[in-house]
Amino acid sequence: MAVVTSSSNAYPLFLSLSSRRNPLITATTRFKFKQPISKHSITKRLSSRNQNPICKFEGLDDTHNEKRRKTRISAISAASESDSRRIWLSDVVVKRENNVFSGRKWNALDIGTLSIVVMMHGLALFAPFYFNWGAFWVAVWLYFATGLLGICLSFHRNLSHRSFKLPKWLEYFCAYCGVLALQGNPIDWVSTHRYHHQYCDSEQDPHSPLEGFWFSHMNWLFDTKAIVKRCGEPSNVGDLEKQPFYRFMRRTYILHPLALGVVLYVLGGFPYLVWGMGVRTVWVYHITWFVNSACHVWGTQAWNTGDLSRNNWWVALLSFGEGWHNNHHAFEYSARHGLEWWQVDMTWYTVKLLQFVGLAEGVKLPIEAHKQRLAFKN
Repeated sequence: MAVVTSSSNAYPLFLSLSSRRNPLITATTRFKFKQPISKHSITKRLSSRNQNPICKFEGLDDTHNEKRRKTRISAISAASESDSRRIWLSDVVVKRENNVFSGRKWNALDIGTLSIVVMMHGLALFAPFYFNWGAFWVAVWLYFATGLLGICLSFHRNLSHRSFKLPKWLEYFCAYCGVLALQGNPIDWVSTHRYHHQYCDSEQDPHSPLEGFWFSHMNWLFDTKAIVKRCGEPSNVGDLEKQPFYRFMRRTYILHPLALGVVLYVLGGFPYLVWGMGVRTVWVYHITWFVNSACHVWGTQAWNTGDLSRNNWWVALLSFGEGWHNNHHAFEYSARHGLEWWQVDMTWYTVKLLQFVGLAEGVKLPIEAHKQRLAFKN
């Protein structure tokens, strides 16, 4: 593994190499350049034929690291025109198409995941034939509970990035709402997302559109061995694994959405099950998945993050502000993703409300110095 570090005030660059077999064996090499290292645009870096790696600036993850800036090797190199294709209406070139449905052995977890996704989509198809207003409003309420509180506020901004702190009872309640979204238990969800930021749009990224739009959107879910092969076992979630609540959620995860389905059927029969489980689950599925796919393909870049992340307004509206994805990749620790006044961010408004009533503290926001570091010079 190679990690490159540099200083913002000088041109020396240090390359630290560690042995894959024995990580304790390391060597450091110092290079000095007469001119600064330039930052190329995403388009140039992806269309270049000389296979130059992309260096991503991680930036400052908290106020204690204000004076440090790290870069990392993101193993993205351009594919030749003969074995690559451009994603529709974008400048993103698929480097290697990943077809998870053939040429490999499926394990029980892959089959179970695919079965649940297909089942929820099949259940949603009954929606036009079993509509009533009670079922509709149950779906809307669960959309906010599982999507806004569960996935966006809890799994993503609170647990994955520690953007703010909540009282434990409220943290666990919001995390439980995320469990009911049927997207996995908190430990596995957070681990995958942290790996995504660590290896963003590289060969180790769990879900990059460089392997195809549909792979980044949902197909990556059906090849669990690939994530372990790329990133290793989930060793980046020690903060969650030491808490009995999250270990319990991991052991009993599937029972909780099933229990919700039973409750919905008892309360309102098949229409409540169709809308409260089928329609709502599929809706939250895809608005979450669009952040992984569409927000790395279509949109604009306000910050020089060195990856494919984009700000996408329509994904932001559907996903409670998660679509301001380039903002998020620039300032991963920030509780606020919609940094401009016009960038609607419902999750941020919820955090602000919790902060106002005294239930959220330690709310992190990007500092001006960090913004200046990542702003495009032109």
